[in-house]
Amino acid sequence: MNNTARQPRLLALPVILLAQLVIPLSIAGTAVALPAVSDDLGAIPWQLQGVVNGFNLAFAVMTLFWGSLADRVGHDRTFRAGVAIVLVGALGSALAPSLLLLDAARIVAGTGAAAVLTGASATISGGWKGTARTRAFAFFGTANGIGLALGPSVSGSLVDLVGWRGVFGVQALMLALALIGSGNVPRVRAERPGGRAPLLDLRLLRHRGFTAMLLVPVAGAVGFVTLLTYLPNALGAVRGMSAAASGAFMLLATAPVMVSPLAVGALMSRTRLSSTAVLVTSFLTLIMGALGLLFLSPGGSIVLILAPMLLLGLGFGLPLGLVDAEALGQVPEESSGSAAGLLNFVRIGSEAVAVAAYSATLAALVTSSLADDPELAARVAAGHPGAPAAYAEALHAALLMIAGIVLVTGIAWVGLRSSARHLESASVPRKKSRLAARN
Repeated sequence: MNNTARQPRLLALPVILLAQLVIPLSIAGTAVALPAVSDDLGAIPWQLQGVVNGFNLAFAVMTLFWGSLADRVGHDRTFRAGVAIVLVGALGSALAPSLLLLDAARIVAGTGAAAVLTGASATISGGWKGTARTRAFAFFGTANGIGLALGPSVSGSLVDLVGWRGVFGVQALMLALALIGSGNVPRVRAERPGGRAPLLDLRLLRHRGFTAMLLVPVAGAVGFVTLLTYLPNALGAVRGMSAAASGAFMLLATAPVMVSPLAVGALMSRTRLSSTAVLVTSFLTLIMGALGLLFLSPGGSIVLILAPMLLLGLGFGLPLGLVDAEALGQVPEESSGSAAGLLNFVRIGSEAVAVAAYSATLAALVTSSLADDPELAARVAAGHPGAPAAYAEALHAALLMIAGIVLVTGIAWVGLRSSARHLESASVPRKKSRLAARN
């Protein structure tokens, strides 16, 4: 596949990073605003969950579509269209007079976010060369990590300072600046000789090592992203923390996400630390972190959940620098593009599904526990104080489910990984015997 591009301008990368920063901020920080949203627009559970889930599901579903379209119309045009669409969604969210219209605006924003991600990464890949390309992707990853880590605390502060509409208003301002500067983004268009690759190449799943690596982001979605999204609400409902305080408290879980990938890379380059050891540790720390959060209760000490939150961050952060390289190393080089697309689809899709399933499960458990008072149940499910014991009981049940799912996923990963390595080792003697027969 050949890329045609013009030389990127000085402001091209800052523009891309500014637009991309909004995406993880929106994913990680929106749930912090839900209690304030419910005060203003109502607390109908499925509509309130749609503020988060609508964005995430649209984001996941549209990723493959935008990836296919970008090859035809150009990656920079896809990026620019995505920025404009997310801007419309952010403005609609900030001005929404009802929950249903807020949900609709969030779906629009999620649709555009898929285009921003697809267009941004593809533009960097084709528009920068050599060491400049390496640095650009490093900054791109850092922007994603910062947005994910600071999403709850930034959004919580905005809710306390200017209200929930300010969360989307700030996003709209950032996107408007990115759209104004998007003319600096280099023109990049892929030219694939011999036709186009399939939109979703499921034949890649025949490679067991690749399939095993797909399970790693699934475990991260279940064990970390769900709690990153909704644990601030739990801190408010169980411990009475404000949006700003709970968002700041979440830095315990997000700080390791920013530092552990670099630490793992340094250790693997200087020691005999293996990728298998890192990935097994990731599964174990996610499980221990989820179980450790069982100490979050109305009367318990908040100190007891400090270590579990750090473990959750480590569990998610440790494999971030390994997953893509390990997964793409399991497939033929000519299939690496399709493999990367499938990996990102699974990553984003599993996060959307996991967050939606978690919120629905928690709301159902809270509603069942407070069935005698539906109005109180709706407020508590949204993260308001009022029935801390009921919320804590529902949270503990959800945490046990999370730990169980991550455990099963880890066992499946070990089985697929072992099977792939067995097949690989068995193929080596066969190759040697064929060479000997030819000679």
